[in-house]
Formats: sequence, structure tokens, C-alpha cells
Amino acid sequence: MTHLQSELKLLKTDIIEMWELVIEQLDKSLISLKTFDKDLTREVVSNEKRVNAYELKIDRDCENIFALFNPVAVDLRMVLATLKINSNLERIGDIAEGISKLITSEKEPFDQVLLECTRFQLMFEAAILIVNDALTAFDKEDTKLARTIFKKDELLDEINADAHQFITIYIKDHLDKTEQALNVLSIIRRLERVGDQGKNIAEEIIFYLEAKVLKHK
Repeated sequence: MTHLQSELKLLKTDIIEMWELVIEQLDKSLISLKTFDKDLTREVVSNEKRVNAYELKIDRDCENIFALFNPVAVDLRMVLATLKINSNLERIGDIAEGISKLITSEKEPFDQVLLECTRFQLMFEAAILIVNDALTAFDKEDTKLARTIFKKDELLDEINADAHQFITIYIKDHLDKTEQALNVLSIIRRLERVGDQGKNIAEEIIFYLEAKVLKHK
């Protein structure tokens, strides 16, 4: 194994560790919402510092590989893709932190009627699945799985598009829960962005493995 190959292997290990941490952040956010466990939300907020630390390290490592090894072909695409995926994962980490802060601000558990009418839990689970599938696609170098993410994101877009109408109807019948309903709408908007970040990652995986730039098509 060459020095470059060793560095690329370490880079892949680091990005996967960051990925797993971000998924854990989303998982804990969902659990805390269902159980109203504010200690868990505070843990998510605290762990965001670890996500940021990973981002900075991976950024530096990518820059060093460019400077020291001048990678070409698939190696170059791997580093470029990792650099962009790193940024997308950091944004997903920010979203998990933002969701947790909204949960912490609540004075009482979320109304199940509100969660059911907005298909909130389905959306949350679908968002986590997208990030999980993206990780598997990257680790296993599976572009077929990466392409399924575009279809999965359509569910998030659909739920997000319907949310405003459902929330408006809900508030009319539950004026005392207006703030909570608006927080749910805010979380739904954030989850839709998780799907967007997942699509970006899928495009980078396809670029890395197939040398195809989907954004330009």
C-alpha cells in the first residue's frame, strides 16, 4: 500500500466516523422528541462540537493530500467528494442541533394528534434512512443504492409541502398549542433540508465512483 493509499484509507475512516456520529445525533433527536427527554437533547447540542471538530480535521486532511500527493483520477475524485460530503454532514449536524434546541424549548410533550396529522415521525425516520443509506453507499461503493436516495427524498418533499396546510388547520382547533405547532413546522422544514443534503451526498458518491456530474444534467 502506497503512502497515498494509506492516507485515503484514513480519510475514509474519519468521514465514516463523522457520518455515524451525525446519524446518532439525528437518532437521539427523534428519541428525545418521542420521549420528551431533554437530557438527550442537551447531549445532542453538546456533541455538535465533536461534529465540528471532525469537519475541521477532514478539511485539513483533504488539503494536505492535495498538497503532498497531487492525486489524480479516482483518487482525486475521492478526495473532492469527501471534501463536499464533509460539508454536507456538518450541515446535517447543525440541523440535528437546531431540532434538539426546539425540543428543549417546549414546556410539555408534543401532541400526538399534531405529529400524526403532519406525518412527522414518518418524515423523521425517512430522513434518517436517507443519511444511513448514503453512508452504506459510500462505504460499499454502491452507486445503485446512492441513486435510490433521490426517490426517497420525494417523500420528504411531499410531507413538507403538505405541512403548512395541516398545521394551519391544527392551530385553528388548538389555539393553545400554536407555538408547539409552529415548532413542529420548523422541524419539518429542517428535515426537508436533511433530504437535500442527502441528495447532494448521493451526487458526490456517483461523481467519485462513476466520474459523472449529475448537477450539470
